[in-house]
Amino acid sequence: MDNVLTGIRTLNEILTAGVAITAFSLFLYALTFNLRNRVARSFATIMLFVVVIFTAEALQNESVPLWGIEILLKIQWLGLVFLPAAYLHLSDALLVTAGHPSRGRRRLGIRFVYVISAGFLTLLALGLLFGNLIDNGRPAPYLERTLWTEIFSLFYSVAMILAWINFWRAFNRMLTRSGRRRMLYLMAGATAPAIGSYPYLMYGSGIAAQHPLLFWSAALTVNIFVGGLIVVMAYAVAFFGVSWPDRLVKSRLFKWILRGPVAASATLGIMTVVRRGVELYDGTPYSALVPFSMVVSVLLIEHTITVLSPFWERSVFFGGDRDELILLQSVEERLLTQSDLRQFLDAVLAGIRDHLQAPLAFIAALDGADLALITMAGDKKMLDLEHFPEVLLVPGIAEGDEHSVFLWGDFWILPLRKRKLDMDRDEVSPLLGILGIARQKDFDVESAENESLWLLADRAALALEDRQLQQRIFQSLQDLQPQAEALQRWRASGRYDSKAGMFAEAEIDEGDLPSLVKDALSHYWGGPKLSDSPLIGLEIVQQEAVEHDGNRVNALRAILRRGVESVRPEGDRRFTADWILYNILELKFIQGQKVRDVAARLAMSEADLYRKQRVAIESVAKMVLEMESDARKIE
Repeated sequence: MDNVLTGIRTLNEILTAGVAITAFSLFLYALTFNLRNRVARSFATIMLFVVVIFTAEALQNESVPLWGIEILLKIQWLGLVFLPAAYLHLSDALLVTAGHPSRGRRRLGIRFVYVISAGFLTLLALGLLFGNLIDNGRPAPYLERTLWTEIFSLFYSVAMILAWINFWRAFNRMLTRSGRRRMLYLMAGATAPAIGSYPYLMYGSGIAAQHPLLFWSAALTVNIFVGGLIVVMAYAVAFFGVSWPDRLVKSRLFKWILRGPVAASATLGIMTVVRRGVELYDGTPYSALVPFSMVVSVLLIEHTITVLSPFWERSVFFGGDRDELILLQSVEERLLTQSDLRQFLDAVLAGIRDHLQAPLAFIAALDGADLALITMAGDKKMLDLEHFPEVLLVPGIAEGDEHSVFLWGDFWILPLRKRKLDMDRDEVSPLLGILGIARQKDFDVESAENESLWLLADRAALALEDRQLQQRIFQSLQDLQPQAEALQRWRASGRYDSKAGMFAEAEIDEGDLPSLVKDALSHYWGGPKLSDSPLIGLEIVQQEAVEHDGNRVNALRAILRRGVESVRPEGDRRFTADWILYNILELKFIQGQKVRDVAARLAMSEADLYRKQRVAIESVAKMVLEMESDARKIE
């Protein structure tokens, strides 16, 4: 019986530490990926208090003196007194997300609850919230109740009930199936920290002392539920404030949990079992097996996650889009980047030079009507880079046969052409580029013995063809990206408030604002970066458009001009240090002068001008942000 009780207590200690580790990991997750969302911030606050509660509980063991136990119990209550306020804060954030913002009363009520929690914290510091430490309490020491303890328990219960009423109101306002489902997950997960964090031993110490096995079994069960349900709660919160696809949210959270809480908790559990086992076996309090087991556990767990993650990711998270996503993954893994292309072509040139003993060889690609030098190997002085594009003027080089050789100065020129896949046999393949080789005397490059040369040339042509195809893919992805981002944002916002999500303009990330302002300024007098700018959707632009006969482009131009003028110092214009930011904006963007001319006018280097320009644009972006904030307040 004693061995069973000892085993349950040990397992409970491991699980308590595991809950603390899991809560801390989820706290970091919320801070890392969706901190800007109010629901995620409220969740992170709850996780912080749960970390304090369960860490203090996990540190309580027989090796800690009584004064240390008392301090840890009070630290545990440090997290507990603020938990009701954090739950009400979360419920309010959920109501706002569901389309029911506070008119002021709910916000003031939450602040009032935080003040009450701070008052209980003051009572805790003064020693009034609890009595003395019951050091001989069974099955564990606990703090004696006082009248203020009973008042706090009532406050705790009322605040949690109010929070659950708000949860239910938010659930009823969810219009989409995914929103209602995740609200149910969140409500189910939120019960665990609220119920499992409260120290019930001060009320049920008599029963716990009579039935220690029942008490520790119940504590073990509660910790299992708390650890599992806070993960469920984190899963529901992970979708708030992000526009990523659902599969990416699930996969990222799952990897975070595996590499964080699972790996750390499993390692801690193995270390504890090894230490206790060695201590029972030979009485040694410490053994070299403990750090050894820790290292082996970490390596094996991380190795297992790395090896198995592609399989469970495809089988669990890809769903019906599995074939398409696997294809995208394979493209990413096999993508031929510019560095990869140059490395491959360098190997081709090395083989050609070794075969022909040529002092120089080069490969150039045709980009539209221009010829771009990709790579060259050998004596670079032999190639006149200034007149290099003239090689395209060699008669017949664009229409010649597939394996024709042309002369250009001291070079043999081998055209690199596209493969004839869907073309007529007599049709000339499009020119992709050229292979140039420095000529050698008494060597016939067109002889039948040079099949290996044409083999290398064909491989170079295949690489250039792949480069051309991938450039078209990249261009398509760049064209698709803005629309895809907008659709993902609307889809994400429509999870919980479909009306607001579908009818609202796409929100602009504050961190992206300077780059958007710079793009719009670069086309200040007309161009797609101004007319198609996401800044067109700002509320201040809609209001300003009324003054410009509904023309939002002119309204945006006026707002940008206003932002530039906000940087202008008072007085007559000068070319002194305090006028640098305004002069850069006015000369480069408003007047449209070239960078080198502006730098010469302001007596600075181009590098310094770009640094000052970044500061000036950030000032304009800040002004635009302030105007947008004021416009939304007026609305």
